[in-house]
Amino acid sequence: MTTFDERERAFEAKFARDEEMAFRIVARRNRLLGYWAAELMKLTQAEADAYATSVVHAEFEEAGDDDVVRKLIGDLTAADIPCDEALVRRAIDEHTVEARRQLMASE
Repeated sequence: MTTFDERERAFEAKFARDEEMAFRIVARRNRLLGYWAAELMKLTQAEADAYATSVVHAEFEEAGDDDVVRKLIGDLTAADIPCDEALVRRAIDEHTVEARRQLMASE
């Protein structure tokens, strides 16, 4: 095996690890967002668990965060919790940092 082949495999392995970590961060962030919104809506623990899972699943509807933003705004508004897109996007930013911190600490 040549040095070039070894470097190529190393880059491919790093890319795969980075992509997996990015996926895990987004999934953890969405779970944390679900619990954040559930707390605002004053859901029970069982309801909060189910709601957090539903926020994680909302991510798979389309690429990007827009599907999660729409879900959170819609659900919070339906529960008479005052919110707007800026509030939800700020929560996304904060929970992304927390999710990354939690995953880095667990490795």
